[in-house]
Amino acid sequence: MKRFKETLRAYRSEFLSVVRHEYKAIFTDGGVILVMILAILIYSTLYAAAYAPEVLRNVPIGVVDESQTPASRELIRTFDSGPNCYVAYEPQGMEEAEDLFFARKIYGVVYIPADYEKQLLGGSSAAVSLYVDASYFLMYRQVFQELVSGIGQTGAMVQFQRMIAKGANVPQAMAVTQPVIYQSHNLFIPYLGYGSFIMPAIIIVIIQQTLLIGIGMIGGTWREFGLYSKLIPAHCKRMYTLPIVLGKALVYASIYAVTVLYIMTVHYKLFHYPSNGSTWAVIGFLIPYLLACIMMGIAISTLFRYREQSLLFLFWTSIPILLLSGASFPREAIPEWLYTFGQIFPSSSGVNGIIRIRTMGASLQEVMPELRLLWAQVFIYGGLACIGIHVILTREKQERMSK
Repeated sequence: MKRFKETLRAYRSEFLSVVRHEYKAIFTDGGVILVMILAILIYSTLYAAAYAPEVLRNVPIGVVDESQTPASRELIRTFDSGPNCYVAYEPQGMEEAEDLFFARKIYGVVYIPADYEKQLLGGSSAAVSLYVDASYFLMYRQVFQELVSGIGQTGAMVQFQRMIAKGANVPQAMAVTQPVIYQSHNLFIPYLGYGSFIMPAIIIVIIQQTLLIGIGMIGGTWREFGLYSKLIPAHCKRMYTLPIVLGKALVYASIYAVTVLYIMTVHYKLFHYPSNGSTWAVIGFLIPYLLACIMMGIAISTLFRYREQSLLFLFWTSIPILLLSGASFPREAIPEWLYTFGQIFPSSSGVNGIIRIRTMGASLQEVMPELRLLWAQVFIYGGLACIGIHVILTREKQERMSK
């Protein structure tokens, strides 16, 4: 019993020493402060500001009107009345329109042929050609939807007038020209904002990446200056790496608890991101997510002999990790083996879970598969962290004995 108490006191002393050294290492290192504290605030704010307009509006287009008739001018007014695009130029021909297009002054061209009104009023189909820039996907979607919607409205109105001219009453004409009336309800993100869609996922990835890089930098510093071996009591033989892992994890969790609290409250309200889930569901999900990221970071940090190696190894992984999470590209369209590989990163489960909770209002029970995977990663990466530190200490001991 006495030996057990002595061991507990030794572990407690080691744990507190790790906490003290870790806080000191973080807050006396400008690079680590920049990565672990300031980067998440800077990146989340900059990205959010870039996506603040949410929806792309007023994309300039050009209209080549060879018809120059009341019908063609009415069609042009239809294009110009919507919020997504506006008629910025009316070129005299396709060559001029092409010059404007390649000069990036317009992102779409509408060609109205000379016989447009004749065909329209003569009872036959009138052809209108659309040329839309598909190199910018969002611009293409906005312009194409607006133009197709305008042409559809014009076609329905012409058909309505034809039915009235043939003697049909208004209800009959309406039933023919618009046989199905639909009501559209956009769930979870009512205004279809791109920022509200992508930023929750980006924030989750930023949390993971800043943790991994920051912990890697500190781990490299510890290994470079031999801090691990200085903290191990001489008489502790079993599980002596556990207090090191738990002490480091406590420090990182305490720091990120503050930054994540700011992000999930002030930042979300400031940029009007969806906040549909309950507070306790968000907290209950973020706890295992942060712990999984921290344990993975500690495990990876044991691979670095110098602090700079974490930047070289981890910095380039941010975009692939975001892609593998299934947020920026549909999960169903990603090859199964590639998506499965992405599950080794906590961000994959974190992105899916936090979007379902905060955006869709899911409960913890509904994200239980992601929760189980995150808790499994906590213990797996925690075990790997203990093993990695044990290997480092064993090598350092062998090196000292060989000298």
